[in-house]
Amino acid sequence: MHARFWEETYRARDQLFSGNPNGVLVAEVSGLPPGRALDVGCGEGADALWLARNGWQVTAVDISRTALDRAAAAGADVAGSVTWTCADLTATRPPAGMFDLVSIHYFPLPRQPDHAALRNLLAALAPGGTLLFATHELADLLPRPGFDPDDYYQPEDIARLLDDSWAVEFEETRPRTGPTPAGTHHTRDAVLRARRLGNP
Repeated sequence: MHARFWEETYRARDQLFSGNPNGVLVAEVSGLPPGRALDVGCGEGADALWLARNGWQVTAVDISRTALDRAAAAGADVAGSVTWTCADLTATRPPAGMFDLVSIHYFPLPRQPDHAALRNLLAALAPGGTLLFATHELADLLPRPGFDPDDYYQPEDIARLLDDSWAVEFEETRPRTGPTPAGTHHTRDAVLRARRLGNP
């Protein structure tokens, strides 16, 4: 899941994703007061743009410059509300304690023995901030050459790592609210929502 792979993937098509924000994001964030958001693996920017158009200041990060260029072009109306950042968040630490929302949707975050990349993302949340993690239900994923679903975090893995400075609001599997991606069988989402305790 390195930079070259994603660059080639985006360049192979004029548009890789639908352009619509993820249903889990819309359902879970609509009731939150806007603040500062980190969109992890933002792709072509649909989630980041939805957040910005709903009052959030967004740092949107992706490993693909092509994806970010497309996202910026689609978001000219909210250019002042989104910072598009090319980085590999499995190796780059985001600013600690800065964000009111860390949104991780369908981002293949590889397991690490010390959980360093995951812990860096958790540390990016300010007290009172919300972690929203959504991925395909593990049972819907099949191994293929170069990809083993068990190599990546699922919500229950993250929930087990959270200490008493966190409140897990839910960790569940639910039906997808949007169309199933073409050529896949991803009919269910695995979702974790947790809040970092403390006063904002």
